[in-house]
Amino acid sequence: MADKSLKEVADKMKQLDIAMLTTQTARGQLSSRPMSNNGDVEYTGNSYYFTFESARTVKDIDENPQVNLSFEGPKKLYISITGKAALIREKAEMKDHWVKDLDVWFENGLDTPGIVMIQVKAERIKYWQGEESGEVKI
Repeated sequence: MADKSLKEVADKMKQLDIAMLTTQTARGQLSSRPMSNNGDVEYTGNSYYFTFESARTVKDIDENPQVNLSFEGPKKLYISITGKAALIREKAEMKDHWVKDLDVWFENGLDTPGIVMIQVKAERIKYWQGEESGEVKI
């Protein structure tokens, strides 16, 4: 097992857009759904995703902020990030992570009623690529 720096894993993540975000429901079941980082790929240990206040994801995070992100990439790359999620509703904070592509889902941009940004702060990052595997120290 060869540990990598956060920068080394972040460089590999630049090519990855879709993560499976896993939350735990009130009944203790795990629930996963694909989320796009919409090109916000300068990974520093935090991930950002947009959704609606009414989404089940928001309810799950309110009840238990412990989440997992999983990524799959070329050359047999797999990354698993365990962390804590926070729900951000302040438009000023959302603005730094907004890209024009989000207009497809949120027709009024940051003024779309009920928009919420999910921030996942990594606590543990594990990766696998071919025969290599390791963990990033956070």
